[in-house]
Amino acid sequence: MPFRYPQARRVDVVDNYFGTPVPDPYRWMEDPSAPDLHNYIDAQNALTRAYLEAVPARPAIRARLAELYSYPQIPDYGQACRAGDDYFYTMHTGQNQSVLFRRRGIHGQPEIVLDPNTFSPDGSVILMQTHPSPDGALLVYSLSRGGSDWQEFHVRDLQTGQDLPDLLAWCKFTTVVWKEDGSGFYYNRFPEPAPGQEMLAENLNNRIYFHRIGTPQAEDTLIFEDPATPEYLYWPEGTDDGRYLLLSVRRSAVGETGYYYWRIDSDEGVVRLLADFDSEYAFVGSQETTFYFITKLDAPRKRLIAIDIRNPAREHWREIIPEQADTLEAARIAGDQLIAFYMHNAHTRVGVYTLDGHHLRDIPLPTMGTAPTYALKTSARYTDFLFTFMSFLYPLTIFRYDTASASLEVFQPSGIPVEPERYETRQVFYPSTGGVQVSMFLTHRKGLKLDNQNPTLLYAYGGFDIPIMPGFDPAVYLWLEHGGVYAVANLRGGGEYGEEWHRDGMLGNKQHVFDDMIHAARWLIASGYTSPGRLAIRGASNGGLLVAACITQQPELFGAALCGVPVTDMLRYHRFTAGRLWTSEYGNAENSPEEFQTLIAYSPLHNVRAGVTHPPMLIWTSDGDDRVVPMHALKFAATLQAADSGKNPILLRFGTKAGHGTLSINRVIEEESDFLAFLAATVGWQITD
Repeated sequence: MPFRYPQARRVDVVDNYFGTPVPDPYRWMEDPSAPDLHNYIDAQNALTRAYLEAVPARPAIRARLAELYSYPQIPDYGQACRAGDDYFYTMHTGQNQSVLFRRRGIHGQPEIVLDPNTFSPDGSVILMQTHPSPDGALLVYSLSRGGSDWQEFHVRDLQTGQDLPDLLAWCKFTTVVWKEDGSGFYYNRFPEPAPGQEMLAENLNNRIYFHRIGTPQAEDTLIFEDPATPEYLYWPEGTDDGRYLLLSVRRSAVGETGYYYWRIDSDEGVVRLLADFDSEYAFVGSQETTFYFITKLDAPRKRLIAIDIRNPAREHWREIIPEQADTLEAARIAGDQLIAFYMHNAHTRVGVYTLDGHHLRDIPLPTMGTAPTYALKTSARYTDFLFTFMSFLYPLTIFRYDTASASLEVFQPSGIPVEPERYETRQVFYPSTGGVQVSMFLTHRKGLKLDNQNPTLLYAYGGFDIPIMPGFDPAVYLWLEHGGVYAVANLRGGGEYGEEWHRDGMLGNKQHVFDDMIHAARWLIASGYTSPGRLAIRGASNGGLLVAACITQQPELFGAALCGVPVTDMLRYHRFTAGRLWTSEYGNAENSPEEFQTLIAYSPLHNVRAGVTHPPMLIWTSDGDDRVVPMHALKFAATLQAADSGKNPILLRFGTKAGHGTLSINRVIEEESDFLAFLAATVGWQITD
């Protein structure tokens, strides 16, 4: 029986791009307050729920996921850092959200500092950031309500355990830098949006403020703004000695970076140190007036340089660590040493160097895996630092490394019992368009039979210079426990192999990303791992675009598709919230006929063909997603359902009080139960004893 879907109203809207008319019959779905949109979403959710709840394996899937997430003392991806003599880190305790802990000294007993499970009964208020003051006496933390990128910041007195009256609202993409004396902190924010436009309006006019503890936000001091460049983003960063505030300046989500600085407690004003936007730069740390940066300038795989701000002319820059064969992902200063995090074939290698670039040693890691750097904090004040590590079969663990003794120890082990000896991970390389060799990780049970019968889940991202590296996921572990193969491809457009790899998958080269995914699928089939009917693909955000493009270009190649918070309307994405920041990655259809033709050639929304049998597909989004706004998923699902042959389910899962990916543990369990149930119903994956 063909699937019957809720009918979506069509409107007569046609845009003209350089002489080419482009209909947009579901334009009305761009308005979240459209009168009949909620009824339409309710009908879609009812259809989706009926399908998923009827999958016999779903109760067993949910029960096992709940068990995997319920083990106490599981470190998570949040902050792990030192402030004064205290060590802060976040950890699952079997509750709905992770809890922030503190140890007084390295061997101190863990004590709860902040428990976000008390903030809302349904877990929709999420703890996002935590920033202890330099002496560990105060804590700035931020909350997201309903998954929005908008956050509100609070201040807690860690001596009393009570919140101060400080409240900072309307913060988005915000970072915090404490003043050395703990009297306040610097932060960036946008102006308050107009009523009703909170989830849609473009984010412009980012500014830097100083907030003094104990005062209302209205009295915050404006430190920096530039009305001439309303599209620029500014992020504050501080030197470890507390003397300087740096401003990282971006014009888009990826691409060239500028750096300004300001000497705190002086009248010298802002100095534009790196203002040519000639390359990407990332601040590493400082020693007196020497600032260390990672840059792609003359180094596609990045190098580390030093600039003396007393003599900042380019001819006086010093190269500290030259470009290497491996991509330099990040670097930090700990004590008087540089810690450099490299990507060696898409997994982490960590090198230790002197401040003049002499290699001392590598830090031994447990296996081929990942040490995430996005929340990593070190300090020249301390010789030791905390970092996290994980792989596909090695749950996330917090380690402590001391540069003075070159010693490595487990600070907080994982609480999840796993059996890695039953499985194996290996890395293969397969050919794609132009003969390019693409990396792919394969994880599965040992002794796997290559008979083309294995249910296989292929995951990738492929964009924005973001590397996809080995990581532990309880849902993936459950997939492996019952015979699934998990494949992760390192597509062009990502950051695994430097800027050339990134550029080969962006703008006019974006089709290379989809080619790489399609060739990964063909390699898995040709090598005997799976067959089209047993192969599922998954991606979210830019990865949702990837999945959507692949199923419109090669629908017969896949047995199922999980398409999360996708970008699907490549002609209008830049008109909403942060979409304008992606034009350096995708282009802008309104700029020129050439850019329009590039985008419409692969835009999933505009390449759905009538009468085609698409693979079973589960598309999901949420009402709180103000990054990739829901209209992308809504319009794409309606277009697919109207055009598809009706043989396979095309389902829309629309969440409430959730955002682009900010979920409580209970929400994660429900969501992943749905995804695995969908795969159980479509690609032959079975729950066995």
